[in-house]
Amino acid sequence: SSGINAEWPLRPGKSEDPLYVLENNLPIDTEYYLGNQLSKPLLRIFEPILGDKAEGILLKGDHTRAVTVVHSKAGALAAFTKKKATCVGCKAVLKREGSAVCDSCKGKASDIYQKEISQLYNLEEKFNRLWTQCQRCQGSLHEEVLCTSRDCPIFYMRMKVQIDLQAQDNIVARFGEVSW
Repeated sequence: SSGINAEWPLRPGKSEDPLYVLENNLPIDTEYYLGNQLSKPLLRIFEPILGDKAEGILLKGDHTRAVTVVHSKAGALAAFTKKKATCVGCKAVLKREGSAVCDSCKGKASDIYQKEISQLYNLEEKFNRLWTQCQRCQGSLHEEVLCTSRDCPIFYMRMKVQIDLQAQDNIVARFGEVSW
C-alpha cells in the first residue's frame, strides 16, 4: 500500500469507499474535508512564504465559493422518491414518458441532440485516454485493463468517466431513431 487513504469523508466521523461514493452519487462533505484534511498541511507549507495572510489567501475568497448540488442515489429519503423524466433542453418535467424534449424545445431538438452527441464524444475521448493510460501502466496496449488499484487516482477518474459516459449514453438514447 502506498499510504494513501482510500476513503472520502461524507460527514465528520464517517468515511466511505470512493468507488461506492461514485457509484451512488453520494455528496462529499467538502467543508469537513477542506477544513480538516487540506487546510492544515497547506498552511504549514505556505505560511513561511505568505506569512499571516496565508489563511486568507488560500482558504477564503471568491475562489472557494463554488457550490455543487449532488443528488444521492442512496440514503433514507431516496427510497421514497420517484424520478420523473425531464426535458434534455430545459429540464422541465415531461408529460409524455419516452420523449427527450418538451413541446417548447421541439424546435431546438436537433441543436440539443448535437450538443448531447458532442458531450458523449468528449466523454468517450476522455475515457479512451484514461483507458490507454491504464493499459500503458500495466504494460500492454493490446489487453483489457485489469487494474483495480484503489491507490491510483487514474482508476477513480476512469470509473467516474465510465459512470458519466453511461449516463450520457442514456440521454442520447432517449432521442431514439433520429430522422431530421
